[in-house]
Amino acid sequence: MSIIGVAMVQFSNDLGLSSFWQGMIAASALIGIFFGGFLGGVLTNSMGRKKLFFVGPIIFVTCSLAQFWAESGLVLFICRFLIGIGVGFEYPVAGSLLVEFMPKKNRGPRLAMLTILWFAGAALAYIVGNLILEAGSPDAWRWVLASPAALGVLLLLVRIGTPESPRWLLSKGRLAEAEQVIKKVYGPTFSLRNLPEQPTETKASLLDLLHSGYGKRMLFVAVFWSCSVIPVFAVYSFAPKVLEALDLKGDWASYGSVIITLMFVVGCVLATRLINAMGRRSMVIHSFLWSGIALLGLGYFSHGSEVLVLILFGAYAVLIGGAQVLQLVYPNELFPTEIRSAAVGMGASLSRIGAAAGTWLVPISLESIGIANTMYAAAAVTMVGLIFSLALAPETRSLSLQEAASLSR
Repeated sequence: MSIIGVAMVQFSNDLGLSSFWQGMIAASALIGIFFGGFLGGVLTNSMGRKKLFFVGPIIFVTCSLAQFWAESGLVLFICRFLIGIGVGFEYPVAGSLLVEFMPKKNRGPRLAMLTILWFAGAALAYIVGNLILEAGSPDAWRWVLASPAALGVLLLLVRIGTPESPRWLLSKGRLAEAEQVIKKVYGPTFSLRNLPEQPTETKASLLDLLHSGYGKRMLFVAVFWSCSVIPVFAVYSFAPKVLEALDLKGDWASYGSVIITLMFVVGCVLATRLINAMGRRSMVIHSFLWSGIALLGLGYFSHGSEVLVLILFGAYAVLIGGAQVLQLVYPNELFPTEIRSAAVGMGASLSRIGAAAGTWLVPISLESIGIANTMYAAAAVTMVGLIFSLALAPETRSLSLQEAASLSR
């Protein structure tokens, strides 16, 4: 997804795209996630985790390569939209598979590690993308957008042999298959006795369970997830353009994008190390508070020195790490197995409404209200996340999946 920010200036000039189409292309993958998250969540609940685990990589390979021959903004929009659908599938499938195999002491850090890898991939996108652009080919931006196909192929290969989730099998009453998976993954001395979750025949839909008390948790997940991704996606999609508006030009903008992305990785690594010691609730509150202050600083010092701007941007990247890693931790812990993937899919989908709108508005905002007010708007979004976290964020540290998902605690 992040590769789009690297090539935005080049293909916009080459294809003669207006600010409207630049915003639409940048937001297209987020719009795709909205649909893919809902669809992937529902299908993962009904068909299982394993079958859907290969859909995303196939879409990534096909649509990344298709961008190489794009001759209009509409074609790029469609390709990016389909890539977003594939990413939308990944949230409920990958998250559910991981959390349903992890013991509670490893659950938070391992889920958080998925977010670290997301930012590591974003850093790789900027590094590889800039190297391709520096080669000087007139079609360099096409090679940039096609290059992630290599990662799609790698994903397909490493996922061969992935077992089905025993918790999902239990939720469908398939005890013998669940027992077989447990023995295959953990060894012959392990069995269903080591899995405290009992099989359930529930047919309750996500809507039914939201009415039964999980609606408040869904509201929290949707708002906190939205407020943590809106500024981040806006920055990634238009990083060189945002930095240029902050008076960072040329190499300052190119390498500044890489530095800021690496700071996101640092923030996520620190949050992962602290997630069990600090707790989920405390982490999300402090993350929103201090990262919001950093964005206010960027607005106030929007025309300060290059070093000051990079320090403030780097501070935001590090401090928002707590909220970023919790995007996959909280949704997977707060809902029972029978609706976990659907809830994660819904959270991913709802969060992308604001992210898509915010990303689409960035070039328009920069032209109409300027960089300072754009940063103030990003800070306001972050503070909304802080308010909702103070009011609704639960603590799930040191709890089993059953305890964390229970409404009775």
